[in-house]
Amino acid sequence: MSRLRAYVRLLIACLMILCLASVTHAQQKKTQKQSPKADPDLPRVLIIGDSISIGYTKPTIELLKGVANVERVKANCGDTKRGLKNLQRWLGKTDWDVIHFNWGLHDLCYRHPDSKTQGHRDKVNGTISVPLAQYEKNLETLVSQLEQTNATLIWATTTPVPEGEAGRVVGDDLKYNEVAKKIMQKHNIKINDLHQLASDFEAPLWAGPGNVHFKPAGSQKLAQQVAREIKAALKKKPQDRN
Repeated sequence: MSRLRAYVRLLIACLMILCLASVTHAQQKKTQKQSPKADPDLPRVLIIGDSISIGYTKPTIELLKGVANVERVKANCGDTKRGLKNLQRWLGKTDWDVIHFNWGLHDLCYRHPDSKTQGHRDKVNGTISVPLAQYEKNLETLVSQLEQTNATLIWATTTPVPEGEAGRVVGDDLKYNEVAKKIMQKHNIKINDLHQLASDFEAPLWAGPGNVHFKPAGSQKLAQQVAREIKAALKKKPQDRN
């Protein structure tokens, strides 16, 4: 009899777990359904970039609420090699009005498989992800593909590499930005100089010493400039939603 009781209790516990999981799944689906839909009367903006852009996407969406439908690629876009493999999938079938994009910090990063630092970063023993010459070729190809969308393009300069970064060399950000600047000028693409903006940030806006990321207040400042550049681009672009 005691075994039977134990079995019944176990069965009831399992059923409760299954019910709880079912309720949680239903709540998640309900939350997804309640997510705001894009306004068909507003222009469509896509943000492409790494974790820096992840940080400024949400405040940019808030700043442009009622002005544009702003989306970001649902992935860390990494280096230009990843961009070449995935860009067409990221663009999808949407008719984008403005695309704000960047590659750089992942390209200039040195990594070593034995490194215990996050992302296997190691500028002493590692190998650079994408050498400068290859970065130039890759970025030229990516820009050519982006131009085929007929969207207004905005290039965001790569934000600074701080002293003490484990896998990145201070000054490489300037070299990669110079190459990118040459390409953007060749294609007459607007440059949003986030590098210059972030270079003036005080320590409290950075995530920490030797960290390329920013605290929310820093990301908010980046978002303000991103939103201004997107607004300016939209004003110059004729809109036709009929």
